[in-house]
Amino acid sequence: MEFRVLAAISAGGVLGALARYGVAEAWPHPAGGFPWSTLVINVSGCLLIGVLMVFVTKVATDRPLLRPFLGVGFLGGYTTFSTYIVDIYQTTSPWAALAYLGLTLIGAMAAVWTGWEITIRLVRR
Repeated sequence: MEFRVLAAISAGGVLGALARYGVAEAWPHPAGGFPWSTLVINVSGCLLIGVLMVFVTKVATDRPLLRPFLGVGFLGGYTTFSTYIVDIYQTTSPWAALAYLGLTLIGAMAAVWTGWEITIRLVRR
């Protein structure tokens, strides 16, 4: 892999992780409580992944570092499915943990599809 691709991924990852940290700090959840910030981070990141995939495949096809920087780097660092698993384990209510598990999975898939659909329709105009 080229150095410039690794540099783009690294720079994007740092910015994405800082963004995730900022959201989590601004909207903390109590120990054992429902992890709203992680849910919002993961669903919004998935929405942006849907948007980005249209953009890099239909609009900015001549920008080879855009996908590594934004997709792998920034959105890879921003979304946090490892924290999602830890949050499920740490949520004290089994019903809240189950709701969180389902909301995240369904929300993430719906968000990718929504981001893709909205963006593809805007690009076609």
